[in-house]
Amino acid sequence: MFDDFFSLNNPNFLGIMMRFVINIVFLFILIQLVYFRYAKKQKFLFTFYLMGIMTFFICSMLRSVYVEIGMAVGLFAIFGILRLRTRNFSVKDMAYTFTTIGLSVINSLKLLKFPLLGVLIINGIVILVAYLLEEFITKNKISSHLIVYDNLELVKPDKKHRLLKDISTRTGKEILRVKIRKINFKRKIAILDIYYKE
Repeated sequence: MFDDFFSLNNPNFLGIMMRFVINIVFLFILIQLVYFRYAKKQKFLFTFYLMGIMTFFICSMLRSVYVEIGMAVGLFAIFGILRLRTRNFSVKDMAYTFTTIGLSVINSLKLLKFPLLGVLIINGIVILVAYLLEEFITKNKISSHLIVYDNLELVKPDKKHRLLKDISTRTGKEILRVKIRKINFKRKIAILDIYYKE
Protein backbone atom coordinates (compact mmCIF):
# COMPACT_ATOMS: atom_id res chain seq x y z
CA MET A 1 0.00 0.00 0.00
CA PHE A 2 2.91 2.34 0.77
CA ASP A 3 5.06 1.14 -2.14
CA ASP A 4 6.60 4.22 -3.77
CA PHE A 5 4.23 6.45 -1.78
CA PHE A 6 7.04 8.86 -0.90
CA SER A 7 8.37 8.97 -4.44
CA LEU A 8 8.51 12.49 -5.88
CA ASN A 9 6.81 11.12 -9.01
CA ASN A 10 3.80 9.84 -7.05
CA PRO A 11 0.82 12.18 -7.65
CA ASN A 12 -0.55 11.44 -4.16
CA PHE A 13 2.68 12.63 -2.51
CA LEU A 14 2.88 15.71 -4.72
CA GLY A 15 -0.76 16.50 -3.97
CA ILE A 16 -0.13 16.28 -0.22
CA MET A 17 2.87 18.61 -0.52
CA MET A 18 0.84 21.16 -2.51
CA ARG A 19 -1.97 21.07 0.05
CA PHE A 20 0.63 21.36 2.83
CA VAL A 21 1.91 24.63 1.37
CA ILE A 22 -1.66 25.97 1.29
CA ASN A 23 -2.15 24.80 4.89
CA ILE A 24 1.02 26.51 6.14
CA VAL A 25 0.09 29.80 4.44
CA PHE A 26 -3.38 29.89 6.01
CA LEU A 27 -2.11 28.72 9.41
CA PHE A 28 0.40 31.58 9.34
CA ILE A 29 -2.35 34.10 8.56
CA LEU A 30 -4.65 32.72 11.29
CA ILE A 31 -2.05 32.26 14.02
CA GLN A 32 0.46 35.03 13.40
CA LEU A 33 -1.60 37.78 11.80
CA VAL A 34 -4.93 37.31 13.62
CA TYR A 35 -4.38 35.41 16.90
CA PHE A 36 -1.03 36.88 17.95
CA ARG A 37 -2.00 40.40 16.91
CA TYR A 38 -4.87 40.47 19.40
CA ALA A 39 -3.92 37.93 22.08
CA LYS A 40 -0.15 38.68 22.33
CA LYS A 41 0.41 35.17 23.74
CA GLN A 42 3.63 33.96 22.18
CA LYS A 43 3.72 30.82 24.35
CA PHE A 44 0.85 29.25 22.35
CA LEU A 45 2.28 29.90 18.85
CA PHE A 46 4.47 26.79 18.91
CA THR A 47 1.52 24.65 20.04
CA PHE A 48 -0.83 25.94 17.33
CA TYR A 49 1.68 25.55 14.48
CA LEU A 50 2.78 22.06 15.51
CA MET A 51 -0.80 20.93 16.12
CA GLY A 52 -1.87 22.22 12.69
CA ILE A 53 1.06 20.59 10.88
CA MET A 54 0.66 17.21 12.60
CA THR A 55 -3.12 17.20 12.11
CA PHE A 56 -2.62 17.91 8.41
CA PHE A 57 -0.06 15.15 7.83
CA ILE A 58 -1.83 12.48 9.86
CA CYS A 59 -5.19 13.18 8.19
CA SER A 60 -3.53 13.22 4.75
CA MET A 61 -1.81 9.90 5.39
CA LEU A 62 -4.97 8.32 6.80
CA ARG A 63 -6.89 9.38 3.71
CA SER A 64 -4.18 7.92 1.50
CA VAL A 65 -4.62 4.49 3.08
CA TYR A 66 -8.42 4.72 3.02
CA VAL A 67 -9.02 5.22 6.72
CA GLU A 68 -12.17 7.16 7.55
CA ILE A 69 -11.48 10.85 8.22
CA GLY A 70 -14.16 10.88 10.93
CA MET A 71 -12.07 8.60 13.09
CA ALA A 72 -9.04 10.86 12.66
CA VAL A 73 -10.98 13.99 13.59
CA GLY A 74 -12.45 12.23 16.61
CA LEU A 75 -9.01 11.16 17.81
CA PHE A 76 -7.64 14.68 17.49
CA ALA A 77 -10.65 16.24 19.18
CA ILE A 78 -10.58 13.88 22.14
CA PHE A 79 -6.81 14.07 22.59
CA GLY A 80 -6.65 17.83 22.12
CA ILE A 81 -9.52 18.73 24.43
CA LEU A 82 -8.58 16.30 27.22
CA ARG A 83 -4.91 17.28 27.14
CA LEU A 84 -5.49 21.03 26.94
CA ARG A 85 -8.01 20.99 29.79
CA THR A 86 -5.12 20.34 32.17
CA ARG A 87 -3.82 23.85 31.47
CA ASN A 88 -5.52 27.11 32.19
CA PHE A 89 -6.68 27.68 28.60
CA SER A 90 -9.19 30.41 27.97
CA VAL A 91 -12.28 29.73 25.87
CA LYS A 92 -10.78 31.92 23.15
CA ASP A 93 -7.57 29.86 23.07
CA MET A 94 -9.62 26.68 22.82
CA ALA A 95 -11.56 28.20 19.92
CA TYR A 96 -8.29 28.91 18.10
CA THR A 97 -7.12 25.36 18.87
CA PHE A 98 -10.26 23.93 17.28
CA THR A 99 -9.97 26.33 14.31
CA THR A 100 -6.33 25.31 13.75
CA ILE A 101 -7.31 21.62 13.76
CA GLY A 102 -10.34 22.29 11.55
CA LEU A 103 -8.38 24.23 8.91
CA SER A 104 -5.71 21.54 8.81
CA VAL A 105 -8.31 18.78 8.36
CA ILE A 106 -10.07 20.74 5.58
CA ASN A 107 -6.77 21.38 3.80
CA SER A 108 -5.75 17.71 4.10
CA LEU A 109 -8.80 16.46 2.18
CA LYS A 110 -8.08 14.98 -1.23
CA LEU A 111 -10.76 16.73 -3.23
CA LEU A 112 -10.06 15.82 -6.83
CA LYS A 113 -13.17 17.40 -8.33
CA PHE A 114 -13.26 20.34 -5.92
CA PRO A 115 -11.48 23.36 -7.41
CA LEU A 116 -8.51 24.93 -5.64
CA LEU A 117 -10.40 28.22 -5.58
CA GLY A 118 -13.07 26.59 -3.38
CA VAL A 119 -10.48 25.54 -0.78
CA LEU A 120 -9.00 29.04 -0.80
CA ILE A 121 -12.45 30.58 -0.34
CA ILE A 122 -13.29 28.30 2.62
CA ASN A 123 -9.95 29.09 4.30
CA GLY A 124 -10.46 32.77 3.59
CA ILE A 125 -13.95 32.77 5.12
CA VAL A 126 -12.71 31.12 8.33
CA ILE A 127 -9.86 33.62 8.70
CA LEU A 128 -12.07 36.59 7.81
CA VAL A 129 -14.63 35.55 10.45
CA ALA A 130 -11.87 35.18 13.07
CA TYR A 131 -10.53 38.64 12.18
CA LEU A 132 -13.96 40.31 12.27
CA LEU A 133 -14.81 38.72 15.62
CA GLU A 134 -11.50 39.93 17.05
CA GLU A 135 -11.90 43.40 15.61
CA PHE A 136 -15.50 44.10 16.55
CA ILE A 137 -16.23 41.91 19.58
CA THR A 138 -13.02 41.17 21.46
CA LYS A 139 -11.37 44.53 20.80
CA ASN A 140 -14.08 46.49 22.61
CA LYS A 141 -14.24 44.10 25.56
CA ILE A 142 -14.53 45.73 28.98
CA SER A 143 -12.39 44.11 31.67
CA SER A 144 -12.51 44.49 35.43
CA HIS A 145 -9.84 44.34 38.06
CA LEU A 146 -9.81 44.50 41.85
CA ILE A 147 -7.50 47.13 43.37
CA VAL A 148 -6.63 48.48 46.80
CA TYR A 149 -6.94 52.28 46.75
CA ASP A 150 -5.33 54.52 49.37
CA ASN A 151 -6.91 57.96 48.82
CA LEU A 152 -10.24 57.87 50.66
CA GLU A 153 -10.80 61.58 50.01
CA LEU A 154 -11.54 60.85 46.32
CA VAL A 155 -13.93 57.98 47.07
CA LYS A 156 -16.69 60.45 47.94
CA PRO A 157 -19.61 60.61 45.46
CA ASP A 158 -19.02 64.28 44.50
CA LYS A 159 -15.41 63.54 43.47
CA LYS A 160 -16.13 60.76 41.00
CA HIS A 161 -14.38 62.44 38.04
CA ARG A 162 -11.22 63.10 40.06
CA LEU A 163 -11.25 59.47 41.24
CA LEU A 164 -11.50 58.16 37.67
CA LYS A 165 -8.71 60.48 36.54
CA ASP A 166 -6.43 59.50 39.45
CA ILE A 167 -6.87 55.75 38.89
CA SER A 168 -6.39 56.21 35.12
CA THR A 169 -3.10 58.01 35.78
CA ARG A 170 -1.89 55.34 38.19
CA THR A 171 -2.85 52.33 36.07
CA GLY A 172 -2.27 53.71 32.59
CA LYS A 173 -5.74 52.48 31.56
CA GLU A 174 -8.77 54.50 30.57
CA ILE A 175 -11.03 53.78 33.53
CA LEU A 176 -14.71 53.81 32.56
CA ARG A 177 -16.28 53.28 35.97
CA VAL A 178 -15.49 52.29 39.54
CA LYS A 179 -17.45 50.18 42.01
CA ILE A 180 -16.68 50.40 45.73
CA ARG A 181 -16.59 46.99 47.39
CA LYS A 182 -15.36 47.85 50.84
CA ILE A 183 -13.90 50.78 52.78
CA ASN A 184 -11.58 50.25 55.74
CA PHE A 185 -11.39 53.56 57.67
CA LYS A 186 -8.95 52.12 60.18
CA ARG A 187 -6.34 51.25 57.53
CA LYS A 188 -7.46 54.17 55.29
CA ILE A 189 -7.92 52.03 52.19
CA ALA A 190 -10.78 51.11 49.86
CA ILE A 191 -11.28 47.94 47.82
CA LEU A 192 -12.47 48.95 44.36
CA ASP A 193 -13.55 47.21 41.18
CA ILE A 194 -12.28 49.18 38.19
CA TYR A 195 -13.68 48.72 34.67
CA TYR A 196 -11.64 49.56 31.57
CA LYS A 197 -11.32 48.71 27.88
CA GLU A 198 -8.58 46.26 27.02
